[in-house]
Amino acid sequence: MKRIMLVLIGVLAAATFASAQVSSNYSSPTDVLGAHLVYGRGCVACHAPHSGARGNGITTTDTTSGDAALWGANVVPYYSQTFAFGDAGGYPVTTPANMAAGAHDPTVVIMLCLSCHDGNLAVNGMMKGTTVETIPNAIGGTAPTWLGNDGNGKNDYKNDHPVGPLAQIGCGGQYNWDCTITIGARGPQLTAPAGSKFAQFQLDYGFAVSPVSFDGTTVAVNCTTCHDQHSMTATPARSATSRACSRRCSSSAATTTQAARPAIRRRSSAVSAMAANRTKCTTRTSRRPKTGCS
Repeated sequence: MKRIMLVLIGVLAAATFASAQVSSNYSSPTDVLGAHLVYGRGCVACHAPHSGARGNGITTTDTTSGDAALWGANVVPYYSQTFAFGDAGGYPVTTPANMAAGAHDPTVVIMLCLSCHDGNLAVNGMMKGTTVETIPNAIGGTAPTWLGNDGNGKNDYKNDHPVGPLAQIGCGGQYNWDCTITIGARGPQLTAPAGSKFAQFQLDYGFAVSPVSFDGTTVAVNCTTCHDQHSMTATPARSATSRACSRRCSSSAATTTQAARPAIRRRSSAVSAMAANRTKCTTRTSRRPKTGCS
């Protein structure tokens, strides 16, 4: 027992030391889930190891709850809804009637984000509607985390950054983005030709976005274009890794859950697998934080 306590004390001490090393530019290699640490709940704030939303104590009529990405929130209120994002609501997004397209479909991703970050059609039990951290510098205070209930009246998404198939990214145009767009096996990629202004922009400021394609042809924006859900220290080169980690965390936990017996061991193994994969996914360094698009 003493040995176990000493190990626990050592782990806590190491974690405390690591957290003290986090710099203002979020370059710490110990970032774990970024803003989605959620009061220490970590993975299970979004992913339920068992039973979908019901595994998180949420009542739902969805018979497929948790089938995709072990999603632990109730998505039913967001099926077949239209959200008018951006300037004058000019970037509408209509969500699917189910999650059959899978958790990596760009429209499903928007729907999953809204299942926690909407606050209009439904309220997730863990969400309070404001950031946990206070805004730095002289401004202070907190910022809204509900898009559809941000203090400006419910059902207002016009003051939110455009997402969806109409929120397209293009090279050239009035802003003369001298970039190159390719869509390959890894999805859309924006590249900067040598000597281009875009290359200099990346050198000066970084370019931490991961574009998506809704139709396989055009390049557009969804939530994870600008926000990496698993880390606050992600860079473009790691965006594909983050998605792979998401798949690995889910599949590993599910595989371990089926294989381990009895029930107590099953739960312990699943949590251990998720924690191990989370460590692989999140102990990464970056010289720049991932910031918003606008």
